[in-house]
Amino acid sequence: MVYGRERFAREDAVYAEHKRAVAAGERRVLRKTSTGELHSYPADEIGFTPGGGQAQVSTWWGMAIVCSVLGMLFLGSLVMLIVTLLRGHGEWGILFPLLMGAFGVVYTFRLSRDEYRATQLRKLRGSPKPSSSGSVDINLLELGQNRGEQPGASR
Repeated sequence: MVYGRERFAREDAVYAEHKRAVAAGERRVLRKTSTGELHSYPADEIGFTPGGGQAQVSTWWGMAIVCSVLGMLFLGSLVMLIVTLLRGHGEWGILFPLLMGAFGVVYTFRLSRDEYRATQLRKLRGSPKPSSSGSVDINLLELGQNRGEQPGASR
């Protein structure tokens, strides 16, 4: 299969360029694109990694929706705290959801902002959209290695 050999050659070239850039002190992230090709992104072109233990949302506007839901949790908890304090009951158990809502709003807002900026930089620089599968295992990419799925390779 010629396509497999060509793809492996392209991945080796991208990986070699990535290693040169990292050795030169650049902050780079090696990821697959949404089309499955390997690409070396500057660190500022990667917002957040969906499914990588962080967010399961893959777009900045999706994260903005999560931020607004957590904002409503925060505001609801704040109203409940104020109402109980005005009535003289000190229901301090509401502080936990209040603090979690505040933390969630700040966290998801930053994720959304970073992804928005990264999306704009990728558009400006003409970089492809990264896949939502996360990082690439660099141990599988050593240059010139014998790849098992490569045609003509013995197992």
